[in-house]
Amino acid sequence: MEITTREDIAAPADYVFECLSDFQSFEKAALRRGAEVERVDGDGPLGPGAKWRVNFSFRGKPREISVELVDYEPTEKACYRAVGQGMEALMQIELLPMSRTRTRMATTVGMEAKTLSARLLLQSLKLAKGQIGRRFEGMMADYARQLEKRHTKMGAH
Repeated sequence: MEITTREDIAAPADYVFECLSDFQSFEKAALRRGAEVERVDGDGPLGPGAKWRVNFSFRGKPREISVELVDYEPTEKACYRAVGQGMEALMQIELLPMSRTRTRMATTVGMEAKTLSARLLLQSLKLAKGQIGRRFEGMMADYARQLEKRHTKMGAH
């Protein structure tokens, strides 16, 4: 199953990528939502091979996934692989500068089942793909607007 979104952001590509690379803010946001996030490859610089372990509850059950940064090209793209519970997901974020002050962010998430129980879960997700896609688009649109607001505030100071 694959879900794709595209958002135009009123901010330069380098600023958008800098925000997308602020993993500590993503870790804090996950913690606020009840997940436990731990970087497991040390505190070195970000790049391919950076790994996190994420524990959370989904459908009333504790879950653990491993997330790895598999491709990382500053100001252009980042790609993550998440593996857990018989499921593998690949999330790719690409940035395309449209002008000095506008950036297009294209996000693709693909999921693949590796076990029978994961296939059943993925099948139920496919049945709700329209609703899931709209929710994902809404989340990405909200994130894009937050980036625009932060960038505007920075320019005002």
